Amino acid sequence: MTVSRLAAGLAEEHLIGMETPCFLSGKLLLAMPGIGDPRFERAVIAICVHDENGAVGIGIGHQRAGIGVRGLLEQLGIEPGEAPDGPVLHGGPVEPGRGFVLHSEDWGGQDTIKVTGIGALTGTIDVLKAIAEGRGPSRYLIALGYAGWGEGQLDEEMARPGWFTTDGNQEILFDMPAEVRWEASFKAEGIDPRMLDSGAGAA
Repeated sequence: MTVSRLAAGLAEEHLIGMETPCFLSGKLLLAMPGIGDPRFERAVIAICVHDENGAVGIGIGHQRAGIGVRGLLEQLGIEPGEAPDGPVLHGGPVEPGRGFVLHSEDWGGQDTIKVTGIGALTGTIDVLKAIAEGRGPSRYLIALGYAGWGEGQLDEEMARPGWFTTDGNQEILFDMPAEVRWEASFKAEGIDPRMLDSGAGAA
């Protein structure tokens, strides 16, 4: 191979690398102050799937009003059994009646997907039955609805102000109440969210 062809090949590799999108599976998206969409004010979204086809995230920063875990199980025809009556989270504006469980990796079903840095995600009823029977994951969050982005949509949003990304943090996910996760996630990055300019944003 001639030097010129080698240089051209390296240049092509560099360009390909530059064009490769940065997928965010396993990251937390934090809404910046003044994001401009009331659905996402102080949102904390665990990104579970992000690839060239789009992205799916579960909101973990806001509780659903008027319903807890045991009530949800009863609505689904599941005897609550041993399930503690924890909060049900507002997972996002898409399919708000559909349930998802973010959980530790010590339980898995046929449709469970592993999410590095976060744990695992299951969207089928078998995990809820396991929780009610006391044989489910040791740590979990139950949410209704999800946040979804089509092909390239999240990548475009991340190129504009509005979102801040952090690594998945299981302590914040599983050990803290929903209402403190937004502030705690910023503080884990050494940022005081009170000092953020509501008009600035960051990605």
